[in-house]
Amino acid sequence: MVALRYWILMPMNDFPSTDLPAHVSLFEVGPRDGLQNESSVIALEDKVRLIHDLADAGVTRIEGGSFVSPKWVPQMADSADVFASISRQPGVTYSALTPNVKGFESAMAAGVDEVAIFGAASEAFSQRNINCTIEESLKRFDDVMKLAVKHNIRVRGYVSCVLGCPYEGDISSTKVAQVSKQLYEMGCYEISLGDTIGVGTPRKTANMLNAVLAQVPRDAVAVHFHDTYGQALANLLVALEHGISTIDAATAGLGGCPYAKGASGNVATEDVLYMLHGMGITTGIELDKVAAAGMRISAALGKPNQSKVANAITPA
Repeated sequence: MVALRYWILMPMNDFPSTDLPAHVSLFEVGPRDGLQNESSVIALEDKVRLIHDLADAGVTRIEGGSFVSPKWVPQMADSADVFASISRQPGVTYSALTPNVKGFESAMAAGVDEVAIFGAASEAFSQRNINCTIEESLKRFDDVMKLAVKHNIRVRGYVSCVLGCPYEGDISSTKVAQVSKQLYEMGCYEISLGDTIGVGTPRKTANMLNAVLAQVPRDAVAVHFHDTYGQALANLLVALEHGISTIDAATAGLGGCPYAKGASGNVATEDVLYMLHGMGITTGIELDKVAAAGMRISAALGKPNQSKVANAITPA
């Protein structure tokens, strides 16, 4: 009934053009985006255990850390140690965020399989986050992209604030599409569209995706929703109905944004898996194992698990 009501309310020009994907590739961001905003010290062994648990559950794309200045993101200062400590499973891609040449070189030294760069659809957020305009930020990535080609390393691109900015408010879908297209044309194989502060709603999500998909191939688009206002799963359904088959999520709903006050965690991997599996969409991931992993890292952090599904299926 919910799905039917949604279809009735959607105007004709917002109707997605494809069926639901049969399989979704889940990109796990918990060990990086999930942990980077924690205030307490996180033990190296807890980070490594989380990555091992996720791989054991069948997650094949794991963002294990970021090579950024520890001055700005202290929780990621030990990323090299994390990559040196993990036991890598065949078929699993272990990636990291690398905002500049120095970060890229450190990632290569650590044996990272794939890297990511990040831009924003908001000028104000770009200035507050990396102290430059959007255009300047994209130009800074030229040398990173050249090195990636030299090392035969794939690069993923993030676009922040695609559905709203803590400083500017509403963001133009045209701007999101423009930045996404630029990252794709630079050589990013995949563009992850991030609702950084979790303010998006289904109609806004549809409008934004329509704009982006007019500029970037559907199979090169991923979505990355935070759940600040409880809209992440509803927005994900819209993305699925637009044929998007790559979803970013974080175990236990870990995360936030250090530059966006009040932004709660990413949509929980467990909640996404429950929805996908309940819709008959395959992922190759074992929900119960991910739930156990989320409970372990939440206990290590001394905080409640934010996944509704994990709390529902885990014995008291």
